[in-house]
Amino acid sequence: MLAIIGGSGLTQLATLDLIRREVVRTPYGEPSGALTFGKLCEKPVVFLARHGYGHTIAPHRVNYQANLWALHNAKVDAIISVASVGGIRADLCPGTLVVPDQIIDYTWGRKSTFHESSDEPVVHIDFTEPYDDGIRQRILRAGAAAGEKVFDGGVYAATQGPRLETAAEINRLERDGADVVGMTGMPEAALARELGIPYAAINVVANYAAGRANSTNRICFDEIDLVLREAMGRVRKVLDHICEA
Repeated sequence: MLAIIGGSGLTQLATLDLIRREVVRTPYGEPSGALTFGKLCEKPVVFLARHGYGHTIAPHRVNYQANLWALHNAKVDAIISVASVGGIRADLCPGTLVVPDQIIDYTWGRKSTFHESSDEPVVHIDFTEPYDDGIRQRILRAGAAAGEKVFDGGVYAATQGPRLETAAEINRLERDGADVVGMTGMPEAALARELGIPYAAINVVANYAAGRANSTNRICFDEIDLVLREAMGRVRKVLDHICEA
């Protein structure tokens, strides 16, 4: 069963044929909300709104451990994360869909592992390739089938939030090799890897990052809302084609 984690702009799946909602208790506290079970194109899917169904949970306050444990407990066999990002690279303009292949983690203070007990050995995971390439290819094929342009590859910079970055910080991220910037990619991807769940992401460029193009002096939040409303409709088309395949 496929799991979809929805971020800003995707707090529900309009095309999901709802079956049930399930409140899950976890050893790590409360997930962001109930798991929504249903079908997309007759395929079983579970959906979780990362920021809560009312978009009330800030990126640094998301209980990533509880979210991933709840999906693992539901026996999902893959996770697709949908998240809005800022475009650093000039060709990644607002509305662009990106399937990243690398991460740089700038977050701090988040619960980033399930292996924190002093009673168990230290656990290391191989994170050379943070996204599962099989799931990435499924997304890319679905994008082509849906007639939607999807960029293959990119480096996602995970920042702490909830504030957006300064122009100088974006310059630094660019020097570090980042192409897009968001606030929720970590530790979500690492926790999925610890649980052995194949994980990949669809990034939706909501705006140019600070200091870039029409965000040179300020970022217009009204424009972000308009971009996400249109772009998430295209994301839903891609998700439908993933389930049709």
